[in-house]
Parts: sequence; structure tokens; C-alpha cells
Amino acid sequence: MSRKFLHASIATLALMMAAPLAAEAQTLTIGVRAGPDSIDPHWSTLGSQAETLRHVFDTLVGVDNNLQLQPAIATSWTPTGEDTWEFKIRDGVKFHNGEPLTAEDVKFSIERIPQVTGPMSTTIYTKRVKSVEVVDPYTLRVTTNGTAPSLPNDFIRLFIVPKSTGEAKNDAFNSGAKAIGSGPYKFVSWTPKGDFVAERNEDYWGEKPHWQRVVRREIPDDAARVAALRSGGVDLINYVPASDYQAIKGDGSMETFISDSLYILNVQPVQGATLPQKVKVDGKEVDANPFADLKVRTALDKAIDRKTLVRVVLEGLGKPANQLMPEGFFGYSTELSEPTYDLKGAKALLAEAGYPNGFEFDFTCTNNRVPGDSVVCEALAQMWSRAGLKVNANALNGTVFFPASQRGDYSVQMSAWGTITGEASYTYGSMVHTADKALGLGAFNRTGYSNKAFDTLFEEGQRTLDDEKRRKIFEETSKIAMEDRALIPTVILQTVWAAKADTVDFQPRVDQETLAYLIKPAK
Repeated sequence: MSRKFLHASIATLALMMAAPLAAEAQTLTIGVRAGPDSIDPHWSTLGSQAETLRHVFDTLVGVDNNLQLQPAIATSWTPTGEDTWEFKIRDGVKFHNGEPLTAEDVKFSIERIPQVTGPMSTTIYTKRVKSVEVVDPYTLRVTTNGTAPSLPNDFIRLFIVPKSTGEAKNDAFNSGAKAIGSGPYKFVSWTPKGDFVAERNEDYWGEKPHWQRVVRREIPDDAARVAALRSGGVDLINYVPASDYQAIKGDGSMETFISDSLYILNVQPVQGATLPQKVKVDGKEVDANPFADLKVRTALDKAIDRKTLVRVVLEGLGKPANQLMPEGFFGYSTELSEPTYDLKGAKALLAEAGYPNGFEFDFTCTNNRVPGDSVVCEALAQMWSRAGLKVNANALNGTVFFPASQRGDYSVQMSAWGTITGEASYTYGSMVHTADKALGLGAFNRTGYSNKAFDTLFEEGQRTLDDEKRRKIFEETSKIAMEDRALIPTVILQTVWAAKADTVDFQPRVDQETLAYLIKPAK
């Protein structure tokens, strides 16, 4: 090969790499902060898991960009009694292997979920299901363990797999052998912590996606993800870090998309008699758990300067949070006041609780779950130190954090939680209610919090069909939990995406999901 020809080839290759949309008009490459931990759609509740697998697997019930329910595999759903729902299954849908999708597959998918063991159990989506009956090939009857008015909301993450999946394990999905859905894209390949690749499903029952091929490239490092966009290695990125937002926004060659999200960073102090990580008082480990005392939890809350977290740490990309859901969600309490930064009050409460000189504790957070999680973690440690506490902050990758969290390894932790169903039963039933496997409640209660008054009222709300009555009950449960500092919400996050200017038509979703089949080229 001549040197002249070699130089020309390198230049051509560089041009192709710098402009993926121009060179491969049918391929969309997205740089994402986190990808899936498995291709099994029933493996984990993590948003990054669901977001990726929506491309391959359909859910029984769908939601629009604002979390309003809409038909998906189920064309309609109707309560037919106090404890029964009937779902009509869409006719004519085929799985990627050509098999027709029927009510039998939906029944299999519901019943499979409790059999799958992952780091974050998806049983929270089927917790109200008592039994499932196939009425005919396109009608499914679900009997619930009591009245369950929010069952369709739970099913927005009920992914449908073929009954022929059988007892396939995780490896069979990850290899692609059982990665068979009915969604807008077909699975091609997945490299853990690398690329997820999918090809358009030409026989998709819904609107045909624009992109023939989609590559979701996991780039957990924020700076590297921004660099990949600037160099043309990817067409779109999610979770633009606050530190780069203003620079990208002011760059005429770039375009940003911003939206409020439903994700809130919550501090979760263990409140049982013993702690997995003991605290130190005057330099010595003690058996007592200070966080079991409401005064100590309230002191933690008062020592948080949320306005500074938003203005300085997140550079404006967030809002102070006073409960576990954003304003306007079903069950949000308007009776809870905005949290007030009160350092003097925090110190006084610690002294009243018997810790005038504070104490030392470990504080563990995620560092790649959502934008700003690690910097908020460090900032909280500094804020608490001003109240006389010594905090050992440790931000970990989600692959390490979540399994350890499930085991109960942390005394005080922080991660993001989003109310993806738009209503309180999902969040408070998962994180605040006393852990109860029989009821399917408290599956993500990492604090050991247990309040009989809360549980009784919450369970009443779950059984209440009247929307307004149920809303008022959930508003009261929200108030009880927050006044008790069952968890301590800090900030609601805003999310920023970025792309090269005038390349894509992208509409942000409140659940932060970046779905290739909803993205089109710019007009």
C-alpha cells in the first residue's frame, strides 16, 4: 500500500468515526452511564437494566413520556371484582423467534419472576398477584391478594418472555440464546460493561423504529462520555455531568436536552438495635445504634443544606426534596414543610441524644447510578462534619454497592430511587413498610424501619378503590414516614442529555430513560 493511499485511508476512517450519523445513517450509537447487569428482564429492578431491555422485551402495560398508562401488550385492563383484574392481550404479536404471543406467555412471565434471583428482586412488580388464569388465548385473569387498584401501574415493568423460555438461567439470556422478546429491536450481542447491540425488528407490532441498528455503549466515566460525544464516537449521551453542562450548553456545535426527573437521592440509616458497621464514640466502637433515635436522624436532616447541594454541588441541576416523591405524584403530601438548614439545631439534638461530641460512622453511596451521586455523597459528609460528626464517605460502583446493600452490609447508605409508577404504593410499599415477604412489602427496606401505624394505614390505602380516598391515605402515610425520618430525602435530580447540534429529535422522559425507538433524526 502506498503512503499516499495509506494517509487517505486513515483520513477517511477518522471522518467516519467522527460522524457516525452521517456515515451510518441507520445506526444510532448512545453513550450511557450504566448498562444492564444481565439480559434477563426479570433479573433486576435497576433503571439502567429496564431501560436497555425495553428495546428487546415488551411490557404488559406501557407508559408515555410523563408516566401515564397506555396500552402495550395489554390493550385494556378492567377490574372484574374486588380482587380480580382482566387483561386483554394484543392479537397478532410475535416473538422474535416467530412464536405468537398469547396469554400463556404473560402467565408464564408473571409466575417466573419469583423464581429468578438477582441483586434487586423484581417481585415488587408482582407482589399483589395471588394467581393467574388464562381465560382464552387473548384474555388473562389476575386474582390479587386483596383489592389492588394499582396493579396496572405495577405491570409497567412486567416484561414478557415466551413460555418456551422454560427454566433458562441467566447465562442463556446473556449469550443471546434466550434473549427473545417481542419488542422493537432484536438482541444481537452484549459485552458486560461494554456495548449492547440490537437490530430493528422488521415485524414489530407497533410503530417501526427509524434506526436499523442501535449500539448502547456503557461509558461510566463522565469525562470519557463527554469526550466520546465531542469526538463523534457516539451520537447522544445521557447524564451530562453538572460540571460540563454550562460549557456544552454554550457550545454552538452541541445541543442539550434537560428535564426534571423522578429520582431522589435518599439517605437510609439503619434503625434496628444493631448496626452492621459499628459507630465510634470518642474513638471507641460501641454496640449502641445512634440512628435508632429520632433525634439523631432529625439532626442528620437539619444539618443538610439542600440549597447549597443544588446550587453549588449540582450546579443548579436539581431541587431540594422533602419527601420520597416529586410534587404532584399520587400520594405527595402538601402538609410537609420545606426542610430547613439548621446547624445549631442539629448540634443541640445530638447533645440531647447523648452525643455532644458527635460520633464516627461509615456512609456508603453509589458513584455511577445517577448524575451527582458521588459528589453529593462527599458534600453530605462535609455538612455532617460541621455538626460534630466524623463521616467516612465511600462511593462505590453499583455492581458492588447493590449486592452488598441487599445483604444488609451498610449502616448508612445513599442511592437514588424513582417512583416509576407515579404513585406512592410503589415507593412507600417497597422502602418504608416493614419487610414482609408474605405481603410482598418492604422488599427494599434497607433501614429496618417498622411502624405499626404506618403499616396499617398503608395497607388500608392499598385496599381502597376510591382514588380520592386512596390519595388522602397515601398522603398521610407520606407524612408519617417523613416526620419519622424513615429515610432522609436530599435532592430531586434533573437530567441532561447532549448530542451534536441538529442531529437528533429527542424528547426527554421523566423516568430518564433513553429509548432509541423513540428517537428520530433531526428534521
